Amino acid sequence: MEIPIFTVDAFTNVPFKGNPAAICLIENELQDDLYQSIAAEMNLSETAFITKQNSMDFSSGARFGLRWFSPECEVSLCGHATLASAAVLFYLKKNVNPVVVFETMSGELHVRQHGESLIMDFPLNKPQPQVQHEIKDLLKAAVGDLPIQDVCYSPTTKKLMIRLADTCNRSELTSLRPEAETLLRNEAIGKIKSLIITLKGTQTTQSGYDFYSRVFAPWVGVPEDPVTGSAHTVLAGYWSEKLKKKKMMAYQCSSRGGEVKLEIRDDGRLDIIGQAQIILQGTLKI
Repeated sequence: MEIPIFTVDAFTNVPFKGNPAAICLIENELQDDLYQSIAAEMNLSETAFITKQNSMDFSSGARFGLRWFSPECEVSLCGHATLASAAVLFYLKKNVNPVVVFETMSGELHVRQHGESLIMDFPLNKPQPQVQHEIKDLLKAAVGDLPIQDVCYSPTTKKLMIRLADTCNRSELTSLRPEAETLLRNEAIGKIKSLIITLKGTQTTQSGYDFYSRVFAPWVGVPEDPVTGSAHTVLAGYWSEKLKKKKMMAYQCSSRGGEVKLEIRDDGRLDIIGQAQIILQGTLKI
């Protein structure tokens, strides 16, 4: 069996930044263990599998199946690999439709082109306040002695969000080095799949960011995720309320770094806007 495969850097307009995802074009469904073996072999935070529907090809079809796998498990929602999947369809396969629809574990996700960017229609997952004393050891493992302003949890995504106090700066956020083993040891059992650490931005210039973040997910085999679309479904819900804004620009401060534009829609969903660069294409032989 031969499967077309691509590596795409998502949430960036230059190679080797943003978040890399492996994208596989699947003619017929595979066994689940084979999906997982491919994802483990790729060893990126996510490998996505696009499947054809209704005998339509990848250039003319408007609806596709989409599944995402980390090196260790299937995940229910992934932003950067969805962006990367749309980039393969629009940029390489020259898909003729103005919008492609992905059928996923998180429902239908629509992606459309807009200039040099891609716009993803995603759910908005507003987090709820979390009692800090219940997870004090995890908080200590995550941010050390840095002051914390808020802790929230999204039960839908199982993401825990820590907001650092406004007295902290971006360099303190980028300097954090939480160890995966320590996070795993201090997890609230079965409750957390991903940790978001966020900080209010400094809108001192026109190009300033509304907020910054980093994301750690050792519970699914990803020590740090470079740029995380699904985390921004939680961050957008939180920061929109705090900043009284529906349009925001965010930056994820991993070593690769990535820019995410957010717009909360009137229907209560979220547009996540970003760019993508296809840097590798080849054939997976099984």
